[in-house]
Amino acid sequence: MAAPSASIAVANATWEQIKSSRSVSDDHLSILHFLFGKNLERATRIVDQGGVRRVSGAPSGRSLFLVVGESKRKEEYICFPEHHCTCYSFFYDIVNRGEQLCCKHQIAARLAEAVGALTEVEVSDEQLALMLAKL
Repeated sequence: MAAPSASIAVANATWEQIKSSRSVSDDHLSILHFLFGKNLERATRIVDQGGVRRVSGAPSGRSLFLVVGESKRKEEYICFPEHHCTCYSFFYDIVNRGEQLCCKHQIAARLAEAVGALTEVEVSDEQLALMLAKL
């Protein structure tokens, strides 16, 4: 894999291209698959199944993503796509071992946001703070 900072720059540029066109080309998929491998495939399944919600606080507009996992429990993970996810894989594969750039939930959140395939939920800032307090 390329150096992490170069890979992240390529990924960010690709996400921006997808977001501006609201569609994913074969070239985009090739780049993302090279960077993320099997996690991209898993993330697309999550997006296809409607497993991404953006929760925004009012009136601040601050937001986080809730992304459904693929296990039978359908656990939801709090996700900040560019920085953090509450799933086990984030801590094990990314933080601890440094083997991945991001987890499938982060990829799913970025993909869903870029193509507009997410559910928007608005809550009060107090409710959002309570969600974050569980981290």
